Amino acid sequence: MQYPRVLTIAGSDSGGGAGIQADIKAISATGSYAASAITAVTVQNTLGVEAVHPVPVDIISAQIDCVLSDIGADAIKIGMLHSAEVVLAVRDALLRNAACPAEGGAASLNIVLDPVMVATSGHRLIEESAVKVLTEELLPLARVITPNIPEAEILAGRVISSQEELPSVARELSKKASRVTPVSVLMKAGHLTDDRLVDVFYNAEEDRIVELPSARVYTQNTHGTGCTLSSAFASYLAQGLPLDDAARAATDYIHNAIVSGAEYTIGQGHGPVNHFWNRK
Repeated sequence: MQYPRVLTIAGSDSGGGAGIQADIKAISATGSYAASAITAVTVQNTLGVEAVHPVPVDIISAQIDCVLSDIGADAIKIGMLHSAEVVLAVRDALLRNAACPAEGGAASLNIVLDPVMVATSGHRLIEESAVKVLTEELLPLARVITPNIPEAEILAGRVISSQEELPSVARELSKKASRVTPVSVLMKAGHLTDDRLVDVFYNAEEDRIVELPSARVYTQNTHGTGCTLSSAFASYLAQGLPLDDAARAATDYIHNAIVSGAEYTIGQGHGPVNHFWNRK
């Protein structure tokens, strides 16, 4: 017997709502085994990020090597990578461990990359110089990327103002990222103002747009939603779900986590979702 295994490579959130802490909760709640490589230690709570302490690059690489050489992984989730040096170290570690072919193309593992750039509180979590390196060196190794609207605007280099733009932006980002093999894109619509949200999944492997509608939940407990969604996506891929099914399952999981956690009070700012809504 063996668990579906997910390695998450991301920053730590001392408040517990996002980052590695959210990843481990989401991976566990959706039925997989979580291992981790921590890229940075953040000083934060529900009110915001007060400081970021980078983990030395050699320690980041060693964590990835150590996990993959022994436990292995059926999927890898990548979150906060704050500098170009860290982006390149993660890329090299994945290639070194045969997570991707040596030519730098398709992921033989299911790599879900959440391009974390700005915290819910508005604190920037990535250096400007790292964005170009992330786009050119790491996005092509992913099977799926999961940007929200502000992240997609940075990656695409343009403003996104309406729901109708999301399919074209998803295709544009996929084309930009895809090198040897296609990179699929899950565009998150939460930053738009519509009451009815429609996340858009572009399945680049089948050249298909899948719409994932849901009703907006009015709550300030949205800290870590992106981390949670991408981790759930990786977890379902680790369990062998096809791309479209994993996208639907992940968006259903995060929607229910938001609904279930909407009325709770944790801290004075943006509280977390209820990761274990399905384990009551």
